[in-house]
Amino acid sequence: MTALGSPPLDGTGRGTHRGLTGSAAVSGRPRSQAGNRPAVMADVARLAGVSAQTVSRVLNDHPHVAEETRTRVHAAMEKLGYRRNLTVRALVTRRTDTIGVVAFDTGLYGPASTLFSLEQAARERGYHVHVATVPDLSEQGFSDAVERLREHSVSGVVVLAPQRSAVRVMAGLPTDLPAVAVEGGAAPGITSVVIDQVGGAVQATRHLVDLGHRRIGHVSGREDWIEAAARLQGWQQTLAAAGLPADTVLPGDWSARSGYEAGLSLLAAGVPVTGVFVGNDHMALGMIRALAEGGVRIPEDVSVVGFDDIAEAEYLRPPLTTVRQDFAEVGRRCVDLLLRRIEDPAGTSGDDAVVVPAALVVRASTAPPPGSRP
Repeated sequence: MTALGSPPLDGTGRGTHRGLTGSAAVSGRPRSQAGNRPAVMADVARLAGVSAQTVSRVLNDHPHVAEETRTRVHAAMEKLGYRRNLTVRALVTRRTDTIGVVAFDTGLYGPASTLFSLEQAARERGYHVHVATVPDLSEQGFSDAVERLREHSVSGVVVLAPQRSAVRVMAGLPTDLPAVAVEGGAAPGITSVVIDQVGGAVQATRHLVDLGHRRIGHVSGREDWIEAAARLQGWQQTLAAAGLPADTVLPGDWSARSGYEAGLSLLAAGVPVTGVFVGNDHMALGMIRALAEGGVRIPEDVSVVGFDDIAEAEYLRPPLTTVRQDFAEVGRRCVDLLLRRIEDPAGTSGDDAVVVPAALVVRASTAPPPGSRP
């Protein structure tokens, strides 16, 4: 017989819990109903007053769960110290809560920022990230990296592929492994998430044109990089549309040193430009130092625009006008697309590119050219 006011029996002589407050709450150190063994899903369901199926839906972020129920389940998991058994789940579903990333050059600002944003976005969706770095763009190196990720039972992969040659090696991705590329060019069958590099370069160059500059140079990035080619293209297109010459291109490799050397080249040529669109902020930093050492004032004599909007850009002297890339949005879009492909492999197309806009940030390193100011 069950006394009035007592919780109903569950068949074992114990009362079933209907919530987390009052007499049904578990007091003291969290542990399962079976003593000191780790809590299992049934324990969470019992404490939250729901079915095990409902707990499973909460764990898998199912949309059709009432928010009050979801809150109760999470509170029960925290109370019991519940940790889901990913090994058992992987055996049942053939999936893990892990996304793989193949990365080629994480020492540079763009790839490093993209990787950080991917990890943040994946964590928000309840996924972990396992990274396999590749020292070169050989097919064997890429294949080995993918195999390492598959050994960790990743559910899908994101390929950080900023180089044109990466398109060739991505052809070796297993067809049964969902994949998304960042700046992946025209890799067949793989959806890419790209920042509008051409559009950003157009904004940077157009800014200089609108200020009145008629001789505008460019410092390019690494030759094999998709972004470098796109930024060069945007500069060329804008100057052509304005009827201006695009005849001053200086090579760079994304480093501040190469920007410094480009600045020395401009000084040696008598500084034939009044504005420079530099392929990234680190090269712009080197360019500004070289010009300053040569007695060229920024922006009074030469205006400089960068690309990236690194954290230090607004603290340079002068603060750098640059193009901001929204890496956080790239991370979110990559994870969203990849999870969609994981959940419904047959329902998504792999040939489209998702384009994330870039935005010009105007600071003090640009001004009208000499002689045009009142």
